[in-house]
Amino acid sequence: MISPDQTPILLVVDDDAAVIGVIEHFARGRGFEVISRTDGSRILEELPSLKPDGAIVDLRLPEIGGLEVLRAIRDVHPTCEVILMTAHASVDSAINAVKLGALDYIGKPFDFERLGGLLDTVRHGLGRRERLLAADSQLASQFEFYGLIGRSPVMQELFDTVRRLAPHVRTALISGETGTGKELVARALHKLGSRREQRFVAFNCSAIAETLFESEFFGHTRGAFTGATEPKAGLFEHADGGTLFLDEIGELPLSMQPKLLRAVEYGEVKRVGASESKCIELRLIAATNRDLGGEVAAARFRPDLYYRLNIIEFRLPPLREHREDIPYLTAAFVKEFAKKFDKTIAGVSPGAERLLQNAPWPGNVRELRNVLERGCMSSEGRILSERDILSALGGSQIASTGAWTSVARPTETGGAGALADLTRERVQQALQQAGGNRSATARLLGISRRALYRRLDNFGLR
Repeated sequence: MISPDQTPILLVVDDDAAVIGVIEHFARGRGFEVISRTDGSRILEELPSLKPDGAIVDLRLPEIGGLEVLRAIRDVHPTCEVILMTAHASVDSAINAVKLGALDYIGKPFDFERLGGLLDTVRHGLGRRERLLAADSQLASQFEFYGLIGRSPVMQELFDTVRRLAPHVRTALISGETGTGKELVARALHKLGSRREQRFVAFNCSAIAETLFESEFFGHTRGAFTGATEPKAGLFEHADGGTLFLDEIGELPLSMQPKLLRAVEYGEVKRVGASESKCIELRLIAATNRDLGGEVAAARFRPDLYYRLNIIEFRLPPLREHREDIPYLTAAFVKEFAKKFDKTIAGVSPGAERLLQNAPWPGNVRELRNVLERGCMSSEGRILSERDILSALGGSQIASTGAWTSVARPTETGGAGALADLTRERVQQALQQAGGNRSATARLLGISRRALYRRLDNFGLR
């Protein structure tokens, strides 16, 4: 069942105020909050702000058909269950309505027992979605490991390796593509090791000029160079007793690599301008998104430093190698951002989840997190829809089976000639790539939704 503090919202669209009054009274008696509209054409503009859980729509509305309202609701609120009604019911129209995504079809005058059953189905469906989303969120918390989330075998194996080796590792290398969570692994190693009460110092080797590396790493004395008005401790001294994390170690200049090697090998650092070395004792963890073995072969990275850092290597897989974790990552991020933005977003629609599941994610988990943050920031509904995710992704490319592809679009200024170039195959391909979402298909083809509907009718693709 749905949560006690949540009242399901029912949208009723009919040009007959008497019919609306009857449905309002009946639905409120079954626990629904009712929003009613008599103007079918205006409802298309209002839909994004209404957020209905269910809808009852008259098939024969003036100016606009009930089927078009149905399509618009399915595009904007894909989890909303729609019931179509008419005084002129027919088997063909009922079948067509269900094919377009309607829950069911009911005739006038109403069979109130049947209408009550349909409203109960809407309520129960909403409750079932809530339970599934809550289960995903709970599972995400169960599979969380120091900020990393993963149920897949490859991630569980990584977590087990980190747990097992963390108490013993003094030097380690973490490899993986950008956005896979390398710093999270470094922090987990720190928190699970004997130095957990000491400092964790992180430094990005790609974020500083080459001439400043030595001073940043080892510090300097007063007057060591122009501008050195005060003595300064370097990263090694600052992290003494704790953990020093050097991200993007592959960006380290060759001139600095032997000095870093000596500090790691002998535990000695000497400030720039100093005459004596200082002993330090710390855990050094380096991370890279490069193939350091290839960098060594290309003489861009010293082999002795590489072998010294690579005593233990933790490899983080790209997100495309553990797509089964996307639902749990999604649930965790949606929960985080719903709280951050003070919204009641509970999860994503099936269509939105399909888009997320099939995207290539070149930026990996970080990119997924950013997309969901944008989606949660802009969404006004309780569920992130395909439209929300497409907007957060930029809308220019649509997920298809296992790949991220785009369909060549007619030019914006192509006019009738560009529309004429839309073959049945191109429209069918775009529909498939958009998971059947009409708005997404129209954006993909660079045409209006009405133009798309005309093409669907012409090609028999409704």
